[in-house]
Amino acid sequence: MATSFVNVPETITVHLGAPDSSAENVTVPFAAYIKNVASSEIYPTWPESSVRANIYAIISFALNRYYTEFYRSRGYDFDITSSTQYDQKFINNREIFENISQIVDDIFNDYVTKGEQVQPYFTTYCNGTTVQCDGLSQWGTVSLAEQGLTPYEILQYYYGDDINIIRNAPISPNVPSYPGVIIDLGDSGEDVRTIQRQLNRIAVNYPSIRKIPNVNGIFDEPTRSAVEQFQRIFNLTPDGRVGKSTWYKIKQIYNSVKNLSELYSEGITISEAQRQFRTVLQKGDTGSDISVLQYYLAFIAAFYDNIPSPSVDGIFGDQTLESVLAFQRQFGLPEDGIVGRQTWYALQDQYDSILRSLPAEYQSYSSLLYPGYYVTTGATGKVVEQLQTFINIIAENNPAVPSVTVDGVYGQQTQNAVIAIQKLIGQNPTGAVGPLTWNAIVNLYNDYRE
Repeated sequence: MATSFVNVPETITVHLGAPDSSAENVTVPFAAYIKNVASSEIYPTWPESSVRANIYAIISFALNRYYTEFYRSRGYDFDITSSTQYDQKFINNREIFENISQIVDDIFNDYVTKGEQVQPYFTTYCNGTTVQCDGLSQWGTVSLAEQGLTPYEILQYYYGDDINIIRNAPISPNVPSYPGVIIDLGDSGEDVRTIQRQLNRIAVNYPSIRKIPNVNGIFDEPTRSAVEQFQRIFNLTPDGRVGKSTWYKIKQIYNSVKNLSELYSEGITISEAQRQFRTVLQKGDTGSDISVLQYYLAFIAAFYDNIPSPSVDGIFGDQTLESVLAFQRQFGLPEDGIVGRQTWYALQDQYDSILRSLPAEYQSYSSLLYPGYYVTTGATGKVVEQLQTFINIIAENNPAVPSVTVDGVYGQQTQNAVIAIQKLIGQNPTGAVGPLTWNAIVNLYNDYRE
């Protein structure tokens, strides 16, 4: 069975009219929405294969709108409309046909994809009598079903032999793609990688946006420059930072150049959809991202007696679980012991908050502490000067590390020295200084000073 890269939402918000109309919004369970549309669009007396084929098309259409945030990326506060001019017929509080209800309960989290694409296919359709279209003909499915075709074969007839049906996709609460925080120089993670990947595809159509050479999830100077040029093109404030308006404009233009809401979509492939960074950390996980989590927790624990400090060993065991639960309890987060997006950003926020208000007894050590963001190309100021000072002490004692000019500008020279240190200590040579590299550099610096 193919892996689903899409979660089916628990609910969907429907605008009861055309997009720009003053009609109200209603939020209903996703399965209830599909039952309503199917009861409004097709006849319960049709052959079951026909009914099922139509419901697959209805589900995939709705999921495409939800997955691409087609309306939300345009500033609307809903996922889909009830207008058949734009979307599917939805009649609020209408009666649902029993056999349609039963079929939807069986397949509401199954959807159609096309070829090697992973997004829900834009299964456009029409009635096939008064209206003709390139997609599925609703009345045409009846005659195909009467000829003995299965639902899948009916879908193939209209959408091509290379379609797939993804079954039993996971169901999850509705979570907007925007992370809820401004993404800026020095930030890192899958949200940054998403921006980089989408901007590079947009750059094919808008060549004044220079492609980002390293799509590595670290917000560096080339990323900032690409964001700034995108903002200029689309009349946004060109500050090089990704807030909500820039995030959704990037998504809107990305969807547009990829034609994700069209029958003939370029589509998103598995390699594009796969995540480089884990977005959920939990007990049993191991690796450098667990070490980073433990680094933040250990620092915060030094200032909160009720948060136990974990060992920074890269293993999410009982000790780290206890620390995560205590952190979540302290800051009013859901106490599930799982580090998802909400807990992760809360950790970073608390780390930054403590750095900004260090007690007097810690002030003398402040220059040795990780600044709370990746120090990478484009960074300037005292933090970079301090990093360059650390590097030069290391370089004086290790010929594998080149010395640098202490000028407070993170350029190619500093990046090369960081890469040399990362190779020396066995870390991934990204040339960007995150918490683990910073900590290792400080430790080397202290060792050579003694």
